[in-house]
Order: sequence, then structure tokens, then C-alpha cells
Amino acid sequence: MKQIPLAIGAPPIFTFENFLPGANSAALAHLQALRYAGAGAPPVFLWGSGGSGKTHVLRALAQDWQAAGAQVAWYDAETCLPWELPSQPSLLLLDDCDRFDAGQQHAAFALFVEAATHGLTVVASGNAPPVDLHLREDLRTRLGWGPTFGLQPLSEAETRAALRREADRRGILLGEEVLDYLLTRFARDLKNLMRLLDRLDQFALAAKRAVTVPLLRQMLADEGLVG
Repeated sequence: MKQIPLAIGAPPIFTFENFLPGANSAALAHLQALRYAGAGAPPVFLWGSGGSGKTHVLRALAQDWQAAGAQVAWYDAETCLPWELPSQPSLLLLDDCDRFDAGQQHAAFALFVEAATHGLTVVASGNAPPVDLHLREDLRTRLGWGPTFGLQPLSEAETRAALRREADRRGILLGEEVLDYLLTRFARDLKNLMRLLDRLDQFALAAKRAVTVPLLRQMLADEGLVG
């Protein structure tokens, strides 16, 4: 009988402290200063390819504001309609706007109008600059009204450092041969690499074995992927 891995691995933590900025220091500095900008600050838009860190940064921003006692409203393509702001929000976050369907685009535009009325700070993200997004014109215009930052993916060395730091946090001894395997056989998309590391952590815990290349190959074979 195959043993089912238990969800006992350390859940991912998204903070500014564990985000490697790489070439994105200006964007991070701007976002971290938003809490002190006061009501009516123009919306901020982050764009970049998958794995560039957009969702990590938004979650870090949410945590930062919540730690200061602010209410944060979060909506993405996985959030079911209707979308309604909490009772006393301070920050509105819209993640992966490029994936919004027609109903979600309508809801996002309505939230923008409401946010402007109440002087909320708005930060949104997508896979391209607002001008290039296939969205309704009124929403696209509002997304591009304020500062726009293109997030640059990490270099190989920075990606390696990020994986090692997350492995250390989880208590995983991650050898160079495992890192080499991950970085040469998978796209250097940090989001998916982190998900792969999470699955590997649970698989190793269930098997009661150290994380090695053979164990990684076994996990991939069990998942029907090339080992």
C-alpha cells in the first residue's frame, strides 16, 4: 500500500524579508512606503512573467498592513463572485488581473470606484503592462493610472539562493546535486520551483528519507512526470 504524505511540512511564508529583490529594489521600496503615503495615493501596478514574484510581493504587502492593524481586501482569478470590500478596508489588492473573466472585470472596476470613494490604497498585478492587457477599457485605464513596475525574474544564482533559504527554513538538507537537478531540468520559475520543493518535502517526510536526486526522481515518476 502506498503511503499518503501528510501535510506536515512548513507552509510557505511570504514576507518582504524572505523575498530576494534582485533588480526589483525600487518596486519594493515604493510598496513598503505606501502605508505612510496617506489616503488617495495613486494605484500601483506590478507586472511580470510567471514566477517573477508578483504574488509573493502582494502577500508580503498584505501581511505588512495587517500587522499594523489595517484591513486588507484580496481578490484574484480564483476568488468567487460577488466581490465586496470588508467593513473598514485600507488596502485593496488585485492579483493576476490578466486572468479575470468578464464578471470579475466588472467586479474589479466597481471595487476601483469604491476604493477611490473611500481613499483606499490599491495595488494590482498582471503578466503584462496595463496597456497590453486584454481587459475592459475602463478597468485597464485605472490599472495603468499610477506607477507601474515590471518585476524582473531572479538570476540563476539568486534562484538557487532562494531555494536554499526556503529549504533551510523547512529543515531540509538540500545538496548541490539536487539544486543542479532542479535548475537544469525545470524552468527557473520560482513559484513552481517552490511548489516542487514543497511536494518534495512532504514526499521525503512520508518516505522517511533524506532529500536526494534518486528520491526526487522517484517522486516525479510517481506523479507521472519524467524523472
